Amino acid sequence: MDPLSHSLHTYLVALAYQGGTHEQEHQMEHLTALLDPDDEEALLHYYGLFGHERLALADIARERQESPEQTMAVIDRCIRKLAVTPEWQMINRNDK
Repeated sequence: MDPLSHSLHTYLVALAYQGGTHEQEHQMEHLTALLDPDDEEALLHYYGLFGHERLALADIARERQESPEQTMAVIDRCIRKLAVTPEWQMINRNDK
């Protein structure tokens, strides 16, 4: 995982486990809305964000009728897609 993607991944893990401010959650909801709805749903369940139940990769894959490897590749692509957006760069810069 490249550094940009890793920073977003780390942020999402922290947001899922520690919670965030209303503003942080609001910003991330807008960011994840940039994804295709099915991919957004997979990402939200993978991390357990915004009231979505955290699901195992195998369960998400089964719902999507994919292999776990295919689903993980989709999630990785989503993270990369979001990590390079100006929106994420602004969020990341403001949280440091």
